[in-house]
Order: sequence, then structure tokens, then C-alpha cells
Amino acid sequence: MLIGSFVAYMFDALEILLLSFALPVIRADLGLTTTQGGLLATATLLGIGVSSLTAGWFADNYGRKRALMVSLAVFGVFTAAIVVVPSFTMFVLLRFLAGMGLGGVWGVVSTYVVETWPAAQRGRAVAFVLSSFPIGGVVAALLSGALLPDWRLLFFIGGVGVVIPLVLVGVFFRESAEWAEQKTTPVKAAEIFAPELRKRTSLGAVVAGLAMFGAWGASTWLPTYLQADKGIPAATVAMFLTVLNLGMFVGYNVFGLIADRIGRKNALVLSLAGVAVTLPLYVVAADRTALLWLGPLFAFFAAYAGIFGAYLGELFPTRVRTTGAGFCYNIGRGVSAFAPLTLGALAAGAGLGAGLLVCAGFMACAAIAMTFLPDLRGATTVRAPSVRG
Repeated sequence: MLIGSFVAYMFDALEILLLSFALPVIRADLGLTTTQGGLLATATLLGIGVSSLTAGWFADNYGRKRALMVSLAVFGVFTAAIVVVPSFTMFVLLRFLAGMGLGGVWGVVSTYVVETWPAAQRGRAVAFVLSSFPIGGVVAALLSGALLPDWRLLFFIGGVGVVIPLVLVGVFFRESAEWAEQKTTPVKAAEIFAPELRKRTSLGAVVAGLAMFGAWGASTWLPTYLQADKGIPAATVAMFLTVLNLGMFVGYNVFGLIADRIGRKNALVLSLAGVAVTLPLYVVAADRTALLWLGPLFAFFAAYAGIFGAYLGELFPTRVRTTGAGFCYNIGRGVSAFAPLTLGALAAGAGLGAGLLVCAGFMACAAIAMTFLPDLRGATTVRAPSVRG
């Protein structure tokens, strides 16, 4: 079911990234300030953060397949509804509600692969599935290039398209046998904070929060930065970002192999540190040729999300795997909700370039924090927390 998981997460990425491509047009059409534009992205990520516990809890109690289908349906409906959005306030609300669905997909597909693939190949398998994120970015860029400035139609087509992964999951997915075999008593979300898991949960959320703050701050404003600060036309920006996302796709899969070879932890440190070094080079690049080549290089190292899928899944026992992994990753996304808004405010005074450099600093901090988490090579998965009736 790698292909089905790949397509499901590709649409998750597509829905998230459409806003980045459409944001310059939306701001002009609705007369939004930079801060208001950032609030649209913030609302999406806040919805993802809120779903960090609910989606994982649902998957651990009611199954991976059912949770994935509910998540897909929720973000598809609320994304398509933007076609008739009457006001900025309603736009913010719809993005928040779509985020509630978007937050569930990463944890479920990551957990599903962790539970169905052997440990020796797990890194590359999860990385392949999650490498659909940059492919979703390519599709978003192509759709944006074809449909903008009609941003309402863009969101409608993106939302309706979710029917494709829904059919794939509904028809071809089988429930995780590992989940079905171990399910006995209902899972409580608080179990991921049991003494034997508390440190892993807390540190995992910190690393993801630092990384996601930097990632979403950069990805939200990068198209605007290329247009406003570098003077690149919108059509050319779409091409630049397509090349960038192809570099990210290659990076995900190469780092999946690296993770299986040197361990998920070491691969994560390398990936995060690589972004911290290459993103500033991209920001200070003076001409379009340099931007065209440095973009894929910086994106190549931005493979941490793919490795997180395998690492965080192995960090928790089967009983609370989706709850724990989803909490860490999506709390990170929730924290990153403030990145677009914060960087939008920073851009008003210091420029978007300065904001992107701040994002690189967050990546460096994430790499350092990652060193405090365990290296799971050859380790037995931590035991499930004791359950009290």
C-alpha cells in the first residue's frame, strides 16, 4: 500500500501548499496586509496542531484505515468550500477546519508503513511515501500556474481531487495487522506522557517544533520573497519552485537510504544541519541562475519530514504509535503556525530575507536538540505504558 499512502500524502501536501502559491494573488484581491496573509497560513497550521492528539487517538482506537479516510474527507470538503468563501474571517475559519483534517494524514501513513515494513527497509519505505510531499508541491505549482489568478477555482479543484486518494484507501487498504493484534483496551491520549515515554514525547515535540517553525516560515513566504524581493515573475516562480520540489523529492529518497544505513537519528541531524547551512546561501544568492541551482540543493537537505516518519514511529510502542508520533510531529506543525505570522510581521520591518535567515537558525537549533534523543538502531521498541482501569 505504499502507492496509496504516497497519493494520500501527496494530496495532503497539495492542500497545504496551494495557499503559499496563491497568497500573493489572494492578498491583492482581498486587500490583505502581510500580517493578515500570514494569519491564513497560521490558521491552517493551528488546525493541524489541534488535531495532533485527536487524529492519533482516533487511529489508535479505531484503526489506521478509518482515521485516514476521515482525515482526507475533512480537509477535502473544507478546502473545496473556499470557492464560495464570503469574507476574510470565514476564509480563516475554513483554513483552520481544513487543518483539522490535514493533521491526521502524516501520522497515519507513517505508522502504517512502520507497522508493515521490516526495520532494515523502513527508513526508505517511509521516506518514499513522505517524498510525495514535494510532488504535491509540484502539482500545486502546476495547478497554480494554470489557474491563477482564479484562486477560488484553484482551491475547489484541489479539494474535489481528494476523491482520488479516498477511493484508493477505501478500496485497496487493509487494516494494519499489528494494530489489530495488539488492540485490547481503549487508548488514552495521556498514555504518551507516562513516565517511560514522557522524555521521548517532550523532546520529539521540541525537535519537530523547531524544525517545522523554520520549514513553514520559509515555505509560506518563499514564493512572495522570490516575486517581491528578487523581482521574479509569478510564472517563473512556479518553475523555480517546481525544480526546488524535485530536488526535495530526490532528497527524501536518498535520505531514506542514508537513514537505513547510518540510523534515523544521524540522518535527521545531517538533514537539519544541511538546511541550516544551505538556506542562507539561497537567500543571499544575487542572480536567478544561482537561485535556480541553489534551490534544489537547499531542498535536497529538507528531507527531515520523511525521516521523522520512521524515527517517531519507532520511538513509540504500537499501542500509542500514531498518538505519540502524530502528537510530536503535529504539535511541531501547530507551533509553526506562528511562523508565517511572525515572519510576516518581521518582513514589514526587516524584509523577508531576514525572516528566512531566522528560519535557518531554527533548523540549526533543531539539529542540536535532535542529538538529545536516542539512537534507535538495534534497540527494542520501548514497552507500552501500563494501563489502569
